[in-house]
Amino acid sequence: MPLTPLHDWNLTPREAIALQRRLAGRVERADRLAPVRHIAGVDIGFEQRGEITRAAVVVLAWSPGKLGEFEPEALEGALETVEQVVHREPTRMPYIPGLLSFREVPAALAAFDKLTVWPELVMVDGQGIAHPRRLGVASHLGLWLDLPTIGVAKSRLCGRHGEPGPARGDWTPLIDGPDDEVIGAVLRSRVGVKPLFVSPGHRVSLPSALDWVTACLRRTKLPEPTRLADRLASGSDP
Repeated sequence: MPLTPLHDWNLTPREAIALQRRLAGRVERADRLAPVRHIAGVDIGFEQRGEITRAAVVVLAWSPGKLGEFEPEALEGALETVEQVVHREPTRMPYIPGLLSFREVPAALAAFDKLTVWPELVMVDGQGIAHPRRLGVASHLGLWLDLPTIGVAKSRLCGRHGEPGPARGDWTPLIDGPDDEVIGAVLRSRVGVKPLFVSPGHRVSLPSALDWVTACLRRTKLPEPTRLADRLASGSDP
């Protein structure tokens, strides 16, 4: 699907930070989702000591059904891989904390350009609005794609939180700033493992983000879309 360019990628770090602040105001934090039939998972890896960016996108068919009706154990078979794409290109920007999207999103967009099945929802291995300037990888990608996106990160970038309960599905708010803004949730996705950091990316509310991530959990820590994309981005699959 042709994309309308959002901005140029040839930016200095100072210019990139200024752009983040402007784009953050365009992120939609309320639900605006079409009926979800396909969910994409996105993850980024690197090859040749970081010289090559490897973007992986996996698209899964979501079986019809009302979100939230199922127990996690009953969801086996509700997701089926229908397409997977890997795109490699020279890395555009060195690693700079807070500017990860400028390093990763260009390759992700090129991977999406290769898809034949277009998703209605995207889960990204990274932050959404749980970012110092409220524009993590998932939010930035969502603006470019004009699709609902959810950030599913393995670690915290900013904010503070308590410890979620021990049971699968327990969560606690991730808050930031002097006004205690809720920027995400710290979700226990599996008993006995460290929690995930879930945040809205674009066109998805926090309650819906939690519902979708929980619905896509199986027997591992990560939801199935980002788990499969993580394997593909790391080179575990061809």
